[in-house]
Amino acid sequence: MKKSLETGNLPHLLFYGPPGTGKTSTILAIAHQLYGEDVAERVLELNASDERGIDIIRNKVKRFSSLAVSKDPPYKLIILDEADMLTTDAQNALRRTMEHFSKVTRFCIICNYISRIIEPLTSRCAKFRFKSLGLSNIETRLEHISQQENISITPPVISAIAKQSGGDMRKAITLLQSAHRLYGEEMSLEAVYVVSGVVPEEEIVELIEICKSNSFPRLQLNVNKLVLDGYSAAQVLEQLHDLIVNDDFITSLQKANIILHISNADRCLLEGADEFLQLLNVFTQSMKILCENK
Repeated sequence: MKKSLETGNLPHLLFYGPPGTGKTSTILAIAHQLYGEDVAERVLELNASDERGIDIIRNKVKRFSSLAVSKDPPYKLIILDEADMLTTDAQNALRRTMEHFSKVTRFCIICNYISRIIEPLTSRCAKFRFKSLGLSNIETRLEHISQQENISITPPVISAIAKQSGGDMRKAITLLQSAHRLYGEEMSLEAVYVVSGVVPEEEIVELIEICKSNSFPRLQLNVNKLVLDGYSAAQVLEQLHDLIVNDDFITSLQKANIILHISNADRCLLEGADEFLQLLNVFTQSMKILCENK
């Protein structure tokens, strides 16, 4: 990448990886280095999640690609963010546009899932995978932001925000901003959990213990309480998954069977199923698995 910037011979690019890992920031930094003060005239930035169809390619992309270009460097740049949201027809139209205007236009395709980009597009690009950011990187950045914004925050709170971000810097900054707006200088671990929508770990642990004790009435009562408290079923399943995987007192076979039920419930939730029924089913099946042969 540095060599391409030095020579000015930039290929078509494909940046892919989880959200909040710096894909868009990277290409914007490259654009500013390439074009300097002319970046507004030489760069077109589009978000495919706003317009998924072929019209965005036929109208905006093709029109900008066909514009005349000055030298140094002798090409324009089109940044297409969230390109995995484009329909197949739109991606095929983009492929033809890339072929036709490759001498005067470079493309940077950004997506979360490279599997959703058609092969004729990926084969025309230099591919760069962005990994989730490490906790230490996020913590360092949050400390820097806190100092620059004159925010008083303790190391445990910074660590909690970094952990809840899941390697997503954008999410980490949003959590920091939300916690500070709501709690000011009183930011605590509880504040982080509230703004991030995380279920208190002890509540999930208690449900697992109820499953092990084979008490369905208590199980139903506690699951109902989780739903009434407004916690997301998807968040409950995510935390349950992590606790089950790291529980040394649950066998590998039991873990595999429980995780299978978690994945099925997650699919059902995406299809619009009832949250209470899906959670109750997962914990009931977990109870059967954990109490089997007792």
